[in-house]
Amino acid sequence: MPVEGVSDRGMPVPETSRTGGCVYRRCAGTGGVPVPILTHTCPRSPLLGRRRREAAEEEVEETPQEKKLRLAKQYLEELRQLEEERAEDEEELEPADLIGDRLKEDVLEQRGRLQRLVAKDVQPPDPARIRVLRGHQLPVTCLVISPDDKFIFSASKDGSLIKWEVDSGKRLCVVPGGKKGTEERHMGHASQVLCMAISSDGKYLATGDRNKLIMIWDAATCKRLHIFTGHRDAVSGLSFRKGTHQLYSASHDRCVKVWDVAENAYVETLFGHQDVITGLDSLSRECCVTAGGRDGTVRLWKIPEESQLVFSGHQGSIDCIQLINEEHMVSGADDGSVALWGLTKKKPLALARQAHGEHGTEGLQQPCWVSAVAALRNSDLLATGSHSGSVKLWKCGEGFRKLEHLLDIPLVGFVNSLKFSAAGDFLVAGIGQEHRLGRWWRIKEAKNSVCIIPLKQKTTASSPESPGSS
Repeated sequence: MPVEGVSDRGMPVPETSRTGGCVYRRCAGTGGVPVPILTHTCPRSPLLGRRRREAAEEEVEETPQEKKLRLAKQYLEELRQLEEERAEDEEELEPADLIGDRLKEDVLEQRGRLQRLVAKDVQPPDPARIRVLRGHQLPVTCLVISPDDKFIFSASKDGSLIKWEVDSGKRLCVVPGGKKGTEERHMGHASQVLCMAISSDGKYLATGDRNKLIMIWDAATCKRLHIFTGHRDAVSGLSFRKGTHQLYSASHDRCVKVWDVAENAYVETLFGHQDVITGLDSLSRECCVTAGGRDGTVRLWKIPEESQLVFSGHQGSIDCIQLINEEHMVSGADDGSVALWGLTKKKPLALARQAHGEHGTEGLQQPCWVSAVAALRNSDLLATGSHSGSVKLWKCGEGFRKLEHLLDIPLVGFVNSLKFSAAGDFLVAGIGQEHRLGRWWRIKEAKNSVCIIPLKQKTTASSPESPGSS
């Protein structure tokens, strides 16, 4: 049986005491004088204080159920604070009602069935209020809007990258394109930029070009951070998984790659398309959707399962795609059609043929290619672009089973990219004299530019939501 003050090897155990927040030990070699032990427990050291806090946290045992309850209470408290701020302008609604509506929206959004009914309130914009931002020498090929709706990033066939301020229209940062052969010493792209994406926290910007390169930038400073190589042909699609720094890329080499931007690491490659991939998009789930060009398919890639679902419905090359929510998407093709899809159906839920009309001489008319699509996330509002002279706004019917044309916004040139702001109060279009993927013909009267289109809405009560179905 152990004796107090004696170790199991029969050696005296030094006495310890705590004074003033430090531990003192009486050692035989000091004549019984207390010696402070500062290296482990002195609270004046920030490092030691942090270790003590971490140790204290480890001692607190929390079951999974208790953790869920704590996080739920924390989430509800955050919602309550947010909705109380909103309730100041909506005196007729109680904060509890607003919280309930918000929780309902969150559940529907997670299930991919949230459909905010906002399209019916959109009014035709005044053409005089459309702002035209010029800075690229060649056609604008792609653009993104920062998560806070304050900045626009655009890129062009001239290899340049520009950061714009939405309110003022000023160029905050310009990364010029380099000439062919300057790839190793130029800090930007030395070939056509075809795609870009921004992370949901606004930290990273990714751009892809015809030189098979993916460049990662600090979105705040436009400083280049890293270059990913690995694709064997032009990079044509990029998207960050929402809430993460996981990046998906698509290429004309027919494959999809997964990258970890925070770690500057390659993750894996997915194969399946039979032709060049022309577009890619993703949301919160660990999956992405791609447009397969002339192989005539749209594919859903399930990353953890390493599987894919194949959808078909267009007759021509599928050139653009975007997710509306986690369960529905929209695509456009060079046969002039716009398709609405549910991820549980292999055929389109709705299809608008010759969405932008026809062009050409009498007897030789061809459908106007659909070169860009955009969706206001979790809503019933869509936008499509072509070279027909206008951007079209569409309303998705309930359950995403119908497409209704709302209005036209006049814009001359190839509409190579479209993006809604997160708040839905403006639409941005990337315009070029040529199509982003080629140079089949030019529209000389068009201006290579970024256009900011304000979207006016009727002043109504908060829009209801519809649980979409597929």
